[in-house]
Amino acid sequence: MLQLSNAPKYLVSQRVEKNDGVGPVFELGTLGGKLLVVTLGINDVVEQEDLAISIWGSSSGTDWGSKPLLTFPQKSYCGAYATILNLAKKPAVRFLRVQWTMSRWSQRKSDLMFGFSVALDEVHSEVSTAVA
Repeated sequence: MLQLSNAPKYLVSQRVEKNDGVGPVFELGTLGGKLLVVTLGINDVVEQEDLAISIWGSSSGTDWGSKPLLTFPQKSYCGAYATILNLAKKPAVRFLRVQWTMSRWSQRKSDLMFGFSVALDEVHSEVSTAVA
């Protein structure tokens, strides 16, 4: 059975954004090298828009490389979307940060807008050894 720890950590706390952006640097600490669940929560959206979220890793907190560790498929609807981030094979990664981009499907002139958060939690179970 998949179990998560009691309190997720937020890479990006709940916010409303109207532009592309980058979240704060998150130091992994004891989460480094572990199997993690990353959850994108979208609670506010304007119709006919897409949100793309990527998670970037760094050993220094300054060099983020040229490729994200994880990319969520574009999302257009409210909901919670979770995926696994396996850092067992990337022990040098000590920092994470979130990058987001927004786009529109139509020619509407209104501002882009998404309300979202990105949480991180450690997986505790026999599944973690099977995935690693």
